[in-house]
Amino acid sequence: MQRTEARKTSEAIDEQLRQERAALKKKKKPVKLLLMGQSESGKSATLKNFQLQYAKDQWLEERLAWRAVIYLNLIRNALETSDSEGEHRSHTTVYKFTDKHRLLKLRLAPLRTLLVDLEKRLGPGSQEVYALSRPPSDPAESRVRRREFGVSSSNGWKSILDKLRSSGNRPNSEPREVGHDKVTDVLVGCRDDIKHLWQDPVVKQILSHRRSKIEESSGFFLDDVDRIASPNYEPADDDIVRARLRTVGVQEHRFMMEAGQSLALSTDPLPLDAESSRALWAAFFDDVDAIIFLAPISCFDECLREDRDVNRLEDSLQLWRTVCSSPILAKAQIIIFLNKCDLLHSKMKRGVSVRDYVPSFADRKNDTITVMKFVGDSTDGRIIEITLDFQQHFRDIIKTCSPEPRPFFSHFTSVIDTKATATTLTVVKESVLRQHLQDASLI
Repeated sequence: MQRTEARKTSEAIDEQLRQERAALKKKKKPVKLLLMGQSESGKSATLKNFQLQYAKDQWLEERLAWRAVIYLNLIRNALETSDSEGEHRSHTTVYKFTDKHRLLKLRLAPLRTLLVDLEKRLGPGSQEVYALSRPPSDPAESRVRRREFGVSSSNGWKSILDKLRSSGNRPNSEPREVGHDKVTDVLVGCRDDIKHLWQDPVVKQILSHRRSKIEESSGFFLDDVDRIASPNYEPADDDIVRARLRTVGVQEHRFMMEAGQSLALSTDPLPLDAESSRALWAAFFDDVDAIIFLAPISCFDECLREDRDVNRLEDSLQLWRTVCSSPILAKAQIIIFLNKCDLLHSKMKRGVSVRDYVPSFADRKNDTITVMKFVGDSTDGRIIEITLDFQQHFRDIIKTCSPEPRPFFSHFTSVIDTKATATTLTVVKESVLRQHLQDASLI
């Protein structure tokens, strides 16, 4: 009798194991997608767009927690503006801070305490990346350059947001009316002073002659101070996508697509301290199905934060060559986002001269379309003029550097534009899923 019962139990266990194995075989393998690009290329904003499209419930749950990050961005914007004291001469006019500006700066002093408080709430800051070579050419710009706060987390900002949600998104445990906390109260009290300082003509003149423009940086919210520094502020979708919180390490997120297909999305750690170290990360992502490579095309006049002797556009091209030529990534489908077209257009409108940074641009028309159809390359120390379309240059690199032939997919993007990016992501999703099914011999 006991042997019969034992046999039945054993058979039941065997049957359960067979069913579990069969279920695992039927379970669709997740599509693995990797976001790549240099620092501040738009990887985090692209990841947020994926979450907005394919994890709406989680997006809504985390919405209020993003308020602390947006507050952090706004406070940093305000302090950078207040610390821009300097002198600029224009013909017969001298622009410099007066007692009125210094009084405004003094009235904004409570923001410095808030900055420290928010950084503590968000977690320990990562080590700032300082320039390895020459400092900024503008001494005044060097004075206002701040350590960028960041968080180190294996799942990016998710653990930070979870912590904020569990604490009620408040700096203390006192029961407060929804939307009100110490940070909100102080920001509301400083709102008019922030606005007056940002809109002041003298401050505008001083800031306008800096190479780096605060209004073109990630996490800029000074134009929205009335809306954000209010008691009942709730972040909009566009606010969250624009919010800047630098993360260190690989971020991993999973999304469910149609028909039970899951998407495992990671952002690369991309060590930038030396070119030789860049070859090491590829081994961690040897099984990815597709790569979205973010290449900001507005950065022709910018240097790497990590090494101010390296032009950001040249660095993107070099990184693109590295990715395309990697044997480990030879099977991965690669899609390139030529990103930050909005900032490129802004620079063209305010007359930034491309030939000052790319001599081979010569006397071409200094507008967005012309710049997008031009790229400079250097060989043996000489600048060689290449009149190929910008997309075509990236296409040529993937064609000549890839270990195996593969198609080239590119999109001109501004990933902070959620509506336009949603359309682009739909096209990308369909392309990646189609390729994934072909590789699995399902179509």
